[in-house]
Amino acid sequence: MSAHTPASEIAVDENQIIAERRQKLHALREQGIAFPNDFKREHLAANLAAQYGDKSKEELEQLAITVSVAGRMMLKRVMGKASFATVQDGSGRIQFYINDQGVGADVHAAFKHWDMGDILAARGTLFKTNKGELSVNVSELRLLTKSLRPLPEKFHGLTDQEQKYRQRYVDLIVNEDSRKTFVQRSKIIQNVRETMVGEGYLEVETPMMHPIPGGATAKPFVTHHNALDMPLYLRIAPELYLKRLVVGGLERVFEINRNFRNEGMSTRHNPEFTMMEFYEAYADYQRMMTLTETIIRQAAIAACGTTVVQYNGREVDLGQPFARFTILEAIRHYNPQYTDEQLNDTAWLSNEIKRLGGKLPPATSLGSLQLALFEESAESQLWQPTFIIDYPAEVSPLARASDQRAGITERFELFVVGRELANGYSELNDPEDQAERFLKQVEQKDAGDDEAMHFDADYIRALEYGMAPTGGCGIGIDRLVMLLTDAPSIRDVILFPQMRQE
Repeated sequence: MSAHTPASEIAVDENQIIAERRQKLHALREQGIAFPNDFKREHLAANLAAQYGDKSKEELEQLAITVSVAGRMMLKRVMGKASFATVQDGSGRIQFYINDQGVGADVHAAFKHWDMGDILAARGTLFKTNKGELSVNVSELRLLTKSLRPLPEKFHGLTDQEQKYRQRYVDLIVNEDSRKTFVQRSKIIQNVRETMVGEGYLEVETPMMHPIPGGATAKPFVTHHNALDMPLYLRIAPELYLKRLVVGGLERVFEINRNFRNEGMSTRHNPEFTMMEFYEAYADYQRMMTLTETIIRQAAIAACGTTVVQYNGREVDLGQPFARFTILEAIRHYNPQYTDEQLNDTAWLSNEIKRLGGKLPPATSLGSLQLALFEESAESQLWQPTFIIDYPAEVSPLARASDQRAGITERFELFVVGRELANGYSELNDPEDQAERFLKQVEQKDAGDDEAMHFDADYIRALEYGMAPTGGCGIGIDRLVMLLTDAPSIRDVILFPQMRQE
């Protein structure tokens, strides 16, 4: 079957293969237990390769090491009196050598009718072939699971991106790079946890369903609780609950978990995504930036073994101190043609944003327009890690206002490879100021902004008990994994990304 075989022919061929395999399964059922569960695997392919891969053929023969292995058959060669099978387990691959003398003529004959994708178990002795490949000379061979569907073609693999996302189980079977990506993802998250615990943080869990959506400006998913007869919202951020814990005296807390936002999808956006948010009493946004650098640097070392990584063919240096620009400094740096007069003229800013193809923000204040121009003219050029600092108050409803500069908050966003990776600030702990900002958000919501925040009276009540000066930050775990695994799309680092129904 060629790469250009029509889909209709592929479907006919696949249906025929499935029918033939079902017949084989029917025969297995007639012979006894078709899906046995009494085999005890004792060895993994990668461990055997690490322990014995350097041994010579003669050394292995003298050692006579007996092994018990199992996995999915990925390659099969029948060569008359002898057969070979390459079997893949969760750690790697190992070769089986099968002949009449080892397993008996009947089992060998049965093996010749087994299919790629079947799950096999074997006991035998380790040896090396004349070509030096570590193999198992099989003395006992069993079929544990009959595969009814054929794996993708050996030479083409699973190349259709949508099929990879829909059928991740097949992707993981046939694509080693995909398996490596998700192993690295696990290492990254584990390292992030270790870093936070090492910094004296406590890992906590807060609600996924909120009576009032808050902690970010985003459109939520809405559900309904029947017993309470009330609407609930899948959380858009855990922020307000985590800061309630700081009020309660848990002075360093973090949470790694899912957020849900009812927004558009892209290579950087999935309706559910993983974030880590962390909050520290008696800290400010400067401390949060320093800690964020540490978290990302340590994760890179854990996943990649280095702080210099490649993304989309370009180098990213996570080992150097991250650059810092204000919004206006970043605009000027990448657009030296703009004048100070233009950057402080709301009419000019509006026209320039539209000229660049951007959308005007709901509130066309000076700070909002400057931020929108930054997003259109500078954000994509921030390839090396860069903190953008000191955001306008009108776009930072939860951040503490600067004591030195009117209308500015102590807030940062971290950009790497032209996309946002983290967002943090000195937290607003003045309950009256916070209440006023909530009211302004409500006004924006009433004016038609679906993403503006609600007024959270209980959170105001918590602040009225007193929250210590606090720094907080959120890091997008999916985007961090994308960066450290050189993944072009967020769907490549989420095991089961959201898709339209087939």
